[in-house]
Amino acid sequence: MDYIKNLLREAIGNELEIEVSEAPEFSGADYATNVAMKLAKKIGKNPREVAEEIKGKILEKHAEVGIEVAGPGFLNFILPDEYFKENLQKFGGEEAVFLKNISQDAYSQKTVVTEFSDPNPFKVLHIGHLYTSVVGEAISRLYEFSGAKVIRANFGGDVGLHVAKNIFAVRKHRGEFEEIVRRGVERGRGAREIVEFLGKCYVEGTRAYEDSEEAKAEITKLNKEIFEIVEKNIREGEVAEIYWTGRRASYEYFKEFYKEIGVKFDKFYPESSVAQRGLEEVKKHTPEVYQESEGAVVFRGEEFGLHTRVFINREGLPTYETKDVGLLFTKYEDFKFDESVVVTGNEQSEYMKVVFKSVEQYAPELVEKTRHLTHGMVKLPGAVKMSSRKGNFVRAVDVLEEVFEASGRNKIVALGAIKYAFLKYRIGGDIEFDVEESVSMTGNSGPYLLYSAVRAEKILRGREFHEKLKIREEWKLNQFEKRILKAIGKFPEVVSEATRENAPHIVCNYLFETAQEFSRFYENCVVNGSEFESERRGIVRAFERVMKTGLGILGIEVPEEM
Repeated sequence: MDYIKNLLREAIGNELEIEVSEAPEFSGADYATNVAMKLAKKIGKNPREVAEEIKGKILEKHAEVGIEVAGPGFLNFILPDEYFKENLQKFGGEEAVFLKNISQDAYSQKTVVTEFSDPNPFKVLHIGHLYTSVVGEAISRLYEFSGAKVIRANFGGDVGLHVAKNIFAVRKHRGEFEEIVRRGVERGRGAREIVEFLGKCYVEGTRAYEDSEEAKAEITKLNKEIFEIVEKNIREGEVAEIYWTGRRASYEYFKEFYKEIGVKFDKFYPESSVAQRGLEEVKKHTPEVYQESEGAVVFRGEEFGLHTRVFINREGLPTYETKDVGLLFTKYEDFKFDESVVVTGNEQSEYMKVVFKSVEQYAPELVEKTRHLTHGMVKLPGAVKMSSRKGNFVRAVDVLEEVFEASGRNKIVALGAIKYAFLKYRIGGDIEFDVEESVSMTGNSGPYLLYSAVRAEKILRGREFHEKLKIREEWKLNQFEKRILKAIGKFPEVVSEATRENAPHIVCNYLFETAQEFSRFYENCVVNGSEFESERRGIVRAFERVMKTGLGILGIEVPEEM
């Protein structure tokens, strides 16, 4: 489509935004645009007359291009075979040529920090963490493919009320906790078992906090003690021993999980590591930005159409808001990012607006460089709303195991099924994850795309292909060859748009549509042994490369066999 846009810009200049789309299937054209009608409205002329003028200007220099004026003033383009043969040369030729031509370099020399997943130590990872990990990794890979240096960051609450609630309950089951830790040490593992026990304790501690004033007072006191333990690095005493054991096990558990799903973080930021930095900023900008209120420090967001939030509580401790302030400054000081993307659930939307609006008052450049993406909940068919506080959430490891079994115990296919099932939806709304649908070999699923890529590899494996790609002049493209080459040629534009919009689903949609085009091509065109074997094997090679590269951007590995 860029080719068409360049022809139009050459004819009418850069005054209008030019939109080009694929022409209707049975129109006989390849691409269409309504730019003549937009220009006619601007200059007060008849749209068809304007379209004829544009057509004439293009044909003066590019007689090989077919152009028709249709309807009230649409311009339909019929491109010569040579245009699509160029796509084949780019994508089906030598590997180096392929890689060179699809590299966007839109973010060359830029640093992007992507922050996602963000689980809290002392809690079990649930299906939501699996989802945001998959989405954040795909966004990170989009930026990398576009030339950026990407830093993957993970921010977790290692201090706060949830930890105090947890340790409150652990102390009541100290013997059981120590036995679980001992077994884990003896086996050389056990982080997951420890964290699962801590997750149960969190539910018990939360109930105690809500039901008993006595327990609430004790947990509030514990919360302050834990802050002091971390701040002063205290290692002795019952609370300190439970805390450091639980925190260490939590991070081991996280890393094991991320390794299993193919995600690796460059930097873990425990909340305690940025709390002091946040306090410095909040105190420095009180009372100009933040104000004291009933013993606490708040930001009054009402004047900005938001709401008031507490940044330092009555005990003098930093809240989540202040830790997020500290994280923003720390990330920039650590990496001097050009862009920062933060991925969280939708429930964090209004909260983050307040945090960013407060920082905008004294460091607007950091807020301008930061983009907050929010997503909905992942639900299983018929499932009620999940909550780690109530203990009725779906564990991430259980989802992995269930899909693993449903996929025939093929780990690569299972991960591909899960990732694609998550990524094919636009980020923002709730999604329903159906295990059986995710592993289906038909329809818009990960296994279907994986099978398409594997099938292409098998076709190429059918006979040696040492010679360079030959594209002969006498080769006249049929409709199936033209359609698959048209689809393949869209790949760079698709990746560029997906990166710009932080939208992996755009890549998913493209890969599914391209796989369908390839299926039509293969069903109607003999490849090995045909008159134009070199060219058609080149098409298969181009398709395979696009599929493997596109799936790789989504974090999906292609197996050797299926």
